[in-house]
Amino acid sequence: MKFRKFGKALLMSAISIGAVFSLSSCVQSYTVGFLYVTGTQTSGSSGQGIISGFKIDHNTGQLRPVNGMPVASGGSNPVRALLLQGSRFVYVLNMGRDASGGANCTSSSAPCTGSNVTLFSVGGNGVLSPQPQVFTSQGNNPLRLIADASGSFVFVLDHDAPDSGVGSSNSCSLALGSSVTTCGDITVFKVDSTTGRLSLVLNSQVSSASGQPLPYFPVPVDPIDVLLSGSYLLTLSGTPATGDSVFPYNYSQSNGQLTISQNGPQPLNINKATAIQGGNGSVYVLDNEPITITGSPSIFPPGTSPSQILPYTIGTGGALQAQNGGAVPVDPTQSNPLFLLVESKGKWAYVANTGNNSDPNNAQSGITGYVIDNSTRQLTPLSGSPFASPVGTGAGPQCMVEDPSNQFIYTANFNDSTVTGRVLDQNSGVLNQLPGKANKAYAIPGPASFCLVNGRTS
Repeated sequence: MKFRKFGKALLMSAISIGAVFSLSSCVQSYTVGFLYVTGTQTSGSSGQGIISGFKIDHNTGQLRPVNGMPVASGGSNPVRALLLQGSRFVYVLNMGRDASGGANCTSSSAPCTGSNVTLFSVGGNGVLSPQPQVFTSQGNNPLRLIADASGSFVFVLDHDAPDSGVGSSNSCSLALGSSVTTCGDITVFKVDSTTGRLSLVLNSQVSSASGQPLPYFPVPVDPIDVLLSGSYLLTLSGTPATGDSVFPYNYSQSNGQLTISQNGPQPLNINKATAIQGGNGSVYVLDNEPITITGSPSIFPPGTSPSQILPYTIGTGGALQAQNGGAVPVDPTQSNPLFLLVESKGKWAYVANTGNNSDPNNAQSGITGYVIDNSTRQLTPLSGSPFASPVGTGAGPQCMVEDPSNQFIYTANFNDSTVTGRVLDQNSGVLNQLPGKANKAYAIPGPASFCLVNGRTS
């Protein structure tokens, strides 16, 4: 009897230990979300679009491929993607190919062929399934894709309006003034919350020469980027001859209409802006031109930086108001800032510097980090920045995301066709290397163009 009782106790103890280890394993190792990366299959001229998918491990940040992915992006040269609130639909903007059907299309070339917005549904295991509906913007050479916070409307920024430069009574002149004959445009779509389908929103503010409502909203020539911040939609435009500027539209959350809020664009007194992005109530313009550093030596040592960040707040009519402290220099070892991310708590900002996209070992690629002052919103360099190492920041980062659990920061990289990640220190904001086997470069089929994350769906 004693032996039997002892054996039973031993068995129960083993079961209990097994249950503890099983529970611990379940808690410590599960998929907290999914990371999607758009890009091309190869670095060749075909530009065939592809979407890679990874599961994000909650404990280590390690990435594992999603079963059933990569999948085709639905076109060539994908440049942007977005996930609507609710995590059900993903949209990918494929810029298309050049007029000859060969090399990748760029926004400065002749009208792209095969440009579209492709719709995908998100499965419970994170896989993306293409839907039969394909949508096209009203202008030529689309380059940016964004949505409002509610997921009710989607906006496509086209480099060229359909009748841009044609005659003196084209849509550019009708919307932006008689002296404006060349412009870009924004195509607005309403989202069907059940199916994800997009339907065109007509411009009720401006009619064409024939008296019909325009199917788009003109913006100043040579648009670079677009941002929706509160009740304003801002477009960043610029040419070397005229300099860079920002143009605001009032945005109606009820019907998606854009209404001109100022007489003209606002000059920024810069010439090489790369992006306009927002976070924590601020608007940031990234600029890739040298800045002479004359500020406090304890914060920014005197010298020259190859690029800068221009922080603003939005004032009356969507006008940008420069923050106290002015331009913020990017670390002199970095160049070509392309993407800015304010992490979820609003305490730190990070900038992905892509450097030179023709160099697979570019030493100027990396992440620069900044502390955001809660009262003034000024940016000061973060300890340990820039975060550039053989593993942890790939060559030529194009985008940056924070995972759904707010533990990890990832970049998708053009030069070496990889995804790399870092651990976000919740106390200091420092980006440390991922632990153990997770600390590596994750290969993707070709050069990356954009990335996004989705929460756990299973």
